[in-house]
Amino acid sequence: MEKRVLQAVLLSLAVLLVYQSFFAPRRQPQQQAATPATPAGPAATQPPGPAAAPVAATTTGSTTALPASVAAAGGARIVVESDEVRAEFSTRGAVLLSWTLKRYPGAHGHALDLLPVATDVNALPAFSLTTSDETVSNTLAGANFTPSAQTLDLRGTGGRTLRFDYEDPSGLHATKVFTFERDKQAFLVGFSAQVLRNGQPQNFTIHSGPGIGDIERAQPSGGMMFGSYYQAPDAITYAEKIQRVAAAKLAEQRVFDGSLRYAGVDDHYFLGAALLDRQSHVEYSTHAMQSAAGPRTLVAYALSFPQAPTEVKFYLGPKDFDQLQRSDQQLVRTINFGWFAWLVVPLLRALKWVNGFVGNYGWSIIVLTILINIAIFPLRHKSVVSMRKMQNIQPRVKAIQERYANLKATDPAKQKMNTELMELYKTAGVNPASGCVPMLLTMPVLFAFYALLSVAIELRGAPFMLWIQDLSQHDPLYITPVIMGATMLWQQWITPAAGMDPAQQRVMMIMPLMFTFFFLWAPSGLVIYWLFSNLLTIGQQYLTNRIVGAPGKPAKA
Repeated sequence: MEKRVLQAVLLSLAVLLVYQSFFAPRRQPQQQAATPATPAGPAATQPPGPAAAPVAATTTGSTTALPASVAAAGGARIVVESDEVRAEFSTRGAVLLSWTLKRYPGAHGHALDLLPVATDVNALPAFSLTTSDETVSNTLAGANFTPSAQTLDLRGTGGRTLRFDYEDPSGLHATKVFTFERDKQAFLVGFSAQVLRNGQPQNFTIHSGPGIGDIERAQPSGGMMFGSYYQAPDAITYAEKIQRVAAAKLAEQRVFDGSLRYAGVDDHYFLGAALLDRQSHVEYSTHAMQSAAGPRTLVAYALSFPQAPTEVKFYLGPKDFDQLQRSDQQLVRTINFGWFAWLVVPLLRALKWVNGFVGNYGWSIIVLTILINIAIFPLRHKSVVSMRKMQNIQPRVKAIQERYANLKATDPAKQKMNTELMELYKTAGVNPASGCVPMLLTMPVLFAFYALLSVAIELRGAPFMLWIQDLSQHDPLYITPVIMGATMLWQQWITPAAGMDPAQQRVMMIMPLMFTFFFLWAPSGLVIYWLFSNLLTIGQQYLTNRIVGAPGKPAKA
């Protein structure tokens, strides 16, 4: 009986996996707290306060945006370098042109530049400022700022601040100050600015640049079951909870007003966000571009405030759980662990703890798999023992069922059959659900491991051994999925099949083939977990046989 329940669960799981992989649209969270305001025309609603700046020069107002590389052309390059990042600024406009993450390789093995080189995108460069006065905005975009240093090396004990100043005879004075490794965090930058016209402060809008992300990989796929799946850039805001809007949906909803904790753009593994904690007005825009890997869509944003802020902190870096948590507790919400986040987080911490000793994430997965299987050994042992008992009394169960087979389900006499079955189970010391429930309790671990291995940047590019050089991608030779399928067949063969006739057993033998097909494109780290979990389960089955004895002949009716 419990085996039929398990069969139904597994078949349902297979259907859900197929649906997710081929048909399911990406789920968008419901709106919370931050109130979106979709503009009715080219002009967006401005936040209250004096001298509110236009929101986005790329989509609203009259300032003409140029490609970021063109807008900053002609200026001197100022390089800032730390152990984690190499940044490049242009003195023209005092804007950020490059933010290279040294420890994270891109598609071609070189260090990844988080700011794509978008020569064909009409967007202002990162940290451009615009005001409500078009003349001032154009002047700031073309102004040649004076830097406080030609280079800045953060690997020593020197200063962490880079200042840009501009002043002209018309009375315009602008200052931009960048504070690196803000709060002692490698990817956190403090940004403050001041724009004065004839001594009067001017409010301004801060622009994020054309977009962020690993554009060589940033393309959505059919579903997360595929190793090639990669989340394309999304707009994110956080008020009371995180809200995510895909690029395709920004035409319907691109403006957010409210007291926001942070806002920005993320993709599968990386994040660019402003830490706000204040009343803010954010407008998003999309930009189509052509990369070496094909067409891509970038997501940019512009920030404005009721009054010019003293400082805004920006996170520009990987979605590393610990790094995000140190920068802002709620930034970890940008990692989309799904429904099982409550289990994924401790699993991730455990995996990183194990890796601190092992030094290889592939072997760390195996060690953690062993520890998990030790923890759930009692549940699995209880499940096998219960199924063994059910197998022994199955002829007596069938005999009772056959006596009442000709009765309709609505016949009161059917109740007597259920009473006899319950009495039989009680006499034999069997709980019909005890064989199924312990096994179902292990399923959240599988889902949590899948979510962990699919989105945790710790596994991005992490090698195992031999031909598996990236645990976040599928096995390029498909060897481990085939071996995993073989272990599932082995496991099915030796598992007690209580209450199943030969035809049902043959149906159950199809499940390993289905799982093998799904796992062909699953992250190789997940396949390794499932493979070694199967091997440990097989070993436990043989151990249980030694403890309780080999399966005996079923009791006669």
